[in-house]
Amino acid sequence: MEMLNLPKTVLLTGAAGFIGSRTAELLLKQGVKVIGVDNMNTYYDVRLKDYRLETLRTYKNFEFYERDISDLRALEYIFQDHKIDAVINLAARAGVRYSIEDPHVYLSTNTEGTLNLLQMMKKHEIKKMVLASTSSLYAGLPMPFVETAPVNTPISPYAATKKGAELMAHSYHALFGLDISVVRYFTVFGEAGRPDMSIFRFIKWIAEGTPMTIFGDGSQSRDFTYVEDIALGTIAALKPVGYEIFNLGGGEQPVSLNYIIEKIENLLGKKSMRETKPFHKADITATWANIEKAEKMLGWKPKTSVEEGLEKCVKWYLNNESWLKEISCEEGE
Repeated sequence: MEMLNLPKTVLLTGAAGFIGSRTAELLLKQGVKVIGVDNMNTYYDVRLKDYRLETLRTYKNFEFYERDISDLRALEYIFQDHKIDAVINLAARAGVRYSIEDPHVYLSTNTEGTLNLLQMMKKHEIKKMVLASTSSLYAGLPMPFVETAPVNTPISPYAATKKGAELMAHSYHALFGLDISVVRYFTVFGEAGRPDMSIFRFIKWIAEGTPMTIFGDGSQSRDFTYVEDIALGTIAALKPVGYEIFNLGGGEQPVSLNYIIEKIENLLGKKSMRETKPFHKADITATWANIEKAEKMLGWKPKTSVEEGLEKCVKWYLNNESWLKEISCEEGE
C-alpha cells in the first residue's frame, strides 16, 4: 500500500494510546509532523502510555500536548499555534462493559470531544478528518458486517457515543464540506496493547499461572486485526472521500477466544486455568468485517495473520515482563 500525498502536519488525538501511538509512529517515519494530543487518563495503567510516548519522543517531528479533547479552550490554543492539514481522531474512552458504569465520561470524550474537533476544523479551515469508530455498532446484525448495514440500535453507551460521533461528523460534512473518513475498527491486538483487552490479559494470566476470567464459554469469536494493519488503514483513510465509512478488520473467518487461548498456551508452553462468568448482555457473540470497500477505495488489506500477531505479542510481553507483571488488567484502574 502506497503512502502518497500525505499531509505535512497531522493533529493526532489519542497519541499515547494503543492504536494512536502506532499510527503516529508510521506517520513520523514518513516525515509527517505529528501534533500528538492525549489526556493520559487512568482508565488503565499510565506506564503503558508512557512507554509508547517514549518511542514517539525520539522523533524530532513529534510534538505532544497533554490535553483533553472535551476541553474546547485547550484545543483552541493548539489549533492557533500550528498550521494543521488534517485531524486523526483516535482519542476515545474505550470498553463496552465499563461504559455502563460511567457513561458520562464516554459521552464527553467520544461525542462532545469529536464535536469540539469538528468545530476547530471549521474555524481554522481544515478539511480532512479520519474518525475512529467501532464494530460494536453492528451488534445483532447478520455477518459479515457491511458499512451500509443499519446501525441504529447500539446496545451499550460506548457504541451509542461512537454512533453520535459519526453522526456529528456527517452533519459537518453536509453543512461545511468537511471531508470525513470514518474507520470502524474490529478487535485490534498487538504489542503494547490495552491491558483490559483479551489478548493482553490472556498472555499475562497464562504466563503468571493466574486463573483467567472468561465471559461465557470462550466460543465467542472476533475478527482480530493486527495493530500495524489498522494503523496503515487509518493513514490510507486520509485520502479525500467526501464522507465514507470503512470497515478495518481481518476480513477472514472470525476466530474464537478458545482458539486464541490455545495458541497462546502453545507459545508460552503453559496451560491456562479458567474461571467463567456469565456472558455480558452488552457484548456481542461474534464480529466479522466485510472489508471490500476499504480494499477498493483505500487500497488497504491486512497483511499480518492472527498467528503471526500473537507470536509478536508474546515475544513483546516476555521481553517486558519485569514491569508488565505489575500492570493491572482490570478496567478503570
